[in-house]
Amino acid sequence: MDTHELDGALAASLEDGRLSRAERQALGEILAQTPPPDASRLAQLRARAFALAKGRMTEPRAVEALEWVEDFVKLLARSERGESAAPARACFSPGDACLRTILSELERTKKTADICVFTITDDRIAQAMWVAHQRGVAIRVITDNDKQYDGGSDIDRLRRAGIPVKVDETEHHMHHKFAVLDGVTLLNGSYNWTRSACAFNEENLVVTTELKLVQTFARHFEGMWAALPGH
Repeated sequence: MDTHELDGALAASLEDGRLSRAERQALGEILAQTPPPDASRLAQLRARAFALAKGRMTEPRAVEALEWVEDFVKLLARSERGESAAPARACFSPGDACLRTILSELERTKKTADICVFTITDDRIAQAMWVAHQRGVAIRVITDNDKQYDGGSDIDRLRRAGIPVKVDETEHHMHHKFAVLDGVTLLNGSYNWTRSACAFNEENLVVTTELKLVQTFARHFEGMWAALPGH
């Protein structure tokens, strides 16, 4: 999908404040140029449409009304996935709170899971990823080259299971620990997906459905994925 072409078509359709039949057809043809977008891409497209509409408004109350609609759309996205309206929650280790949160969120994931984690050695998490993959969740993994061959690393197991994996091969570490699930939920924090992080380390994990933050991480993942060679 050509983002610039889509932006131009959206802006043109906004000129007269309505979406005509011809404009619907033109936008539909642009969207049809690629396979159906996943939840993350749909969220980005909705955000872009709202941003264009806000940019045309000069009346403060009109902007407030549009922001109200945007917030309601976010609520519907959470509701579709069974999310509560609570914007965020945090958990800590040592202890299994972070592990249980990751496992439960993966279990609830329906469509997509973009996972960007320095190292994955906890077989319980790898098993949950495999189960999600088996039920049709489109999983992508980014990890660090220095950790993919560590003892206990599950990266090769995930790759052999058919899960797309890309590895940062630079001299510096890919040190992120985040995941974007279904384009509406973000897991982020210091917590590495390892048994030692669960059993011994002082770590944290934050779960949020705040859409702008989720979209920021989703865009960063897409940028990294596009820049890395491989699958």
